[in-house]
Amino acid sequence: MTAFSNTIAHLVAPDYRLMRRVNRWRPPRWIRWWMVMATRGGDGWLWMFCGIVVLASRGSDCYAALLAASLAAATGIVIFETLKRIVARKRPCEIEPHCWSELLPPDRFSFPSGHTITAFAVAVSLGLFYPPVFAALLFCALSVGLSRIVLGMHFLSDVVVGAGLGSLAGYGAFTLLTSIR
Repeated sequence: MTAFSNTIAHLVAPDYRLMRRVNRWRPPRWIRWWMVMATRGGDGWLWMFCGIVVLASRGSDCYAALLAASLAAATGIVIFETLKRIVARKRPCEIEPHCWSELLPPDRFSFPSGHTITAFAVAVSLGLFYPPVFAALLFCALSVGLSRIVLGMHFLSDVVVGAGLGSLAGYGAFTLLTSIR
């Protein structure tokens, strides 16, 4: 085995250990319900609801906030679609069956988590426009990311990288939109 292969194996070992533990864990019903709802919200429903609330607020920044969130989400989608094709990492649920989740993945590849990128892109961009709800938006984004791990769709590293990329996209969109006003 080459030094590169050894390094890669060493880096992914913690991801695989956590994946095996999570895929064999049978959490309480309330956690299972929360994780499924968080993932379903991360499918886009939660962010559309946030957009409706922002529009209904009729605040002075509502259009800029929606544009920033849309730009951040679109940027995130381009990033994760590109990286998934390049990296082509198998999903945890393909490697080892999950003991209770029956959700099907939206695509074949795991790295990075698209749900998490989008969640953090929208949460950060909207949260910067509306600081009083920033913590609630981050809780929602964290719930989406956590749900992807607990449901066996992603490795921890997929979610951590997704949160970072989404946060950067959200911050970038906020900065761009506030600088051109």
